[in-house]
Amino acid sequence: MQSSVSPERAKMILEMLTSGGAMSDINTPLALRLIPLAIELDDMELAERLLDHAANVAENEVESGWTKFETLKHINAGIDTFNQLAVESEQLSEGERLAAAVLHHVSLLQLAADDLDDAKLSASRALRIREEIEDSSGIVYGIAVLEAIAKKQNDIDTAIALGTRRVEILMRDNDEDGQVEAMSDLAHSQATVGHFDSARDLYTESLEIAKRLEDLSGQLVAYWGLADLCEINEDYESAMIHLSDCLHAFLEQNLPAPTQVRIRINALADIQDNPTKNNE
Repeated sequence: MQSSVSPERAKMILEMLTSGGAMSDINTPLALRLIPLAIELDDMELAERLLDHAANVAENEVESGWTKFETLKHINAGIDTFNQLAVESEQLSEGERLAAAVLHHVSLLQLAADDLDDAKLSASRALRIREEIEDSSGIVYGIAVLEAIAKKQNDIDTAIALGTRRVEILMRDNDEDGQVEAMSDLAHSQATVGHFDSARDLYTESLEIAKRLEDLSGQLVAYWGLADLCEINEDYESAMIHLSDCLHAFLEQNLPAPTQVRIRINALADIQDNPTKNNE
């Protein structure tokens, strides 16, 4: 089942926790967790009040550091500023999780800017810290970033090794939500180097889990990947079946299917109706 909070529910939670004098009972960790909800509801004034409150009630340097981190994200600070916070955080007692989170954020900024070598360095530093403190979920996040960087650098062998490790950790921790995305990511890498059977098995397993969780985005990615593999083998009928199943998955939940799915189904139908056209 999808676990996201509806906008109405999020608004109710925020009003209950922050209206009147209720905010005085909120500690720094809770205030920081509420900020993304406020931003999602486009209530920037409340987000800023929560930031100020988090800073004012912080009980130690680590909580102050987390508040500073959130503030820097809020104002879109530069990479150098985040790196300085990472250095400061590593020097704090019990500041390892904060330092790793900041470095992870830096790596994402660098990845978005296609500064791949520095992104790899930052992500590797974050991952090393998380391995030292045995932060399993953090390790998975770190591996995912390094996997994405490896793909961008066309280092598919490294991406496969990282993706395999990521899937193994998620399976060990029984994290099915994480497995859906990780298996599809690994399947894509396997297909890139021609390991089509392995890719098909991974996409199929990802799809089965996504169906069980009613995860439509996960189903979309898996169906799309399976259709890709069928098209590679010029099995256009099977590709259309996968995409039609994807279409029906959305319809069953009374949601419109992505436009790309309908466009691709029509293109496959055209290929089947005009088989010589595809060979021209």
